[in-house]
Amino acid sequence: MLEEFLRSFQILEEEEIAAFTNKTVSRQLKKGEFLITEGKISKYIAFIQSGVFRSFYRSSETEEVTYCFTFENTIITAYTSWITQLPTNENIEAMTDMDLKLISKDHMNQLEDAYPNWVKFFKKVAENEYMNLERRIFMLQRESAETRYHDLLKHHPEYLHSLPLQYLSSYLGITQRHLSRIRKNLSF
Repeated sequence: MLEEFLRSFQILEEEEIAAFTNKTVSRQLKKGEFLITEGKISKYIAFIQSGVFRSFYRSSETEEVTYCFTFENTIITAYTSWITQLPTNENIEAMTDMDLKLISKDHMNQLEDAYPNWVKFFKKVAENEYMNLERRIFMLQRESAETRYHDLLKHHPEYLHSLPLQYLSSYLGITQRHLSRIRKNLSF
């Protein structure tokens, strides 16, 4: 699964993929456990073999704002902290039991030094993440809640069936009550 994900970018040679997988370690998280919490420094990138993560930050002492869900067959880390090696403001919580492959920052740096294609790979990952972030910002700023919900229904129906409403409503930037009204109107 991890190897297929890496091959899908059509950048890395088999030797480079093998070097990467040899440096990974397996880790499991239980539902409710965290990959990272605010105030910590991101030292690992995780490949999600199974499970769902929720990324959120606290806008005040009591409010959590969900800004991202990440599903299996992709990579995740607290990217700003990973790049800067400064403490993160985000929390990455397991919404389900998780099966992960981790690689450390030190090992990744060694791979980038040994194999230039890893730099190209992470450039491509960063470009994809930027485009996803830009699309999300535009949706939140330009589209109605109903349009955002329809977009989520169209592109990520798995969100709507596997995640608690309070996290979905936070992700959509609306109240749970508003989300319930939207869902009710769709059922007619």
